[in-house]
Amino acid sequence: MKTIYDFSVKDRKGQEVSLREYANEVLLIVNTATKCGFTPQYDELEKLYATYRKDGFCILDFPCNQFGQQAPGTDESIHEFCKLTYGTEFPRFKKVKVNGDDAEPLFKFLKEQKGFAGWNMEHPIAHILDDMLSKQDPNYKETADIKWNFTKFLINKKGQVVARFEPTAPFSEITEAIEKLLHE
Repeated sequence: MKTIYDFSVKDRKGQEVSLREYANEVLLIVNTATKCGFTPQYDELEKLYATYRKDGFCILDFPCNQFGQQAPGTDESIHEFCKLTYGTEFPRFKKVKVNGDDAEPLFKFLKEQKGFAGWNMEHPIAHILDDMLSKQDPNYKETADIKWNFTKFLINKKGQVVARFEPTAPFSEITEAIEKLLHE
């Protein structure tokens, strides 16, 4: 059975990194952007990382400029922004594409494992995204494509994709799922 450990990605300096390096850890893989309405989620992500990294949890950050061109700049400038503005310490990788023919193979795999999870319509941005995406494609909810920045995939200690959280998902729900996996 294929797992995320079958993939290698490039770190922000362009060096190959095998995801086997994260074997036996619970992971949250996130496509991010520095100029998005969800960018303040870096605060919550860093809190999760700081709280659970000693227990075998890691966040893998993949900047992506495919949604509204909201991740401009170089890999290094994105990294500096995140460290200076949000104090992030978790690993950040090279900017990737998450949708389309030239999407990063890891993200193609993640989407095959877990399709669109639906918006939390209580989130103030959910209606805006739903309206915008519905106008572009009335059937957008039926595809596994990543819909926006800060989509999160939760990976268990065996490298299997166990959950997908859209950017509108409450962090309490994400935290609960992480804690459950850490105690398995």
